Amino acid sequence: MSEVNPCMTCGACCAYFRVSFYWAEASDGGGTVPVHLTEPLTPFLRCMRGTNQKQARCVALQGEPGVSTRCSIYEDRPSPCREFAMSGEDGQVNDACNRARARVGLPPLYKDMLFHTSLDAATAGASGVQLPANSHLQYSRRVHVYHGEVCLP
Repeated sequence: MSEVNPCMTCGACCAYFRVSFYWAEASDGGGTVPVHLTEPLTPFLRCMRGTNQKQARCVALQGEPGVSTRCSIYEDRPSPCREFAMSGEDGQVNDACNRARARVGLPPLYKDMLFHTSLDAATAGASGVQLPANSHLQYSRRVHVYHGEVCLP
């Protein structure tokens, strides 16, 4: 049984939403977000580079969403990333999370799902989740962790 949170292999939100935040969160304003990974939106707002476009993908996202991902600035990520809740976390459904997951072909997460289970349990009939129309995608049964990065075989 895996102890992996589904967010650790998903990354869908990082490849779906614009990540905008108060300018002072960037390193040139005294914050921790590396300024070279941001771009200005207004005099008071910045966003993560790559997220202010139709096909958004945060420049700090490494890997393939829905397969194996990691944030290259996880410890220094901006407030929207820190505050974005995985659907089902604390018993609350996050429709935005589920929309992003659907875009990369992942099934939704629900508040009554067990989060520290195998990926099969999180994506198959045992959890009562109906797979999306593109359910022909194969979901791995095992998760491997190498040097803190989650990888699917």
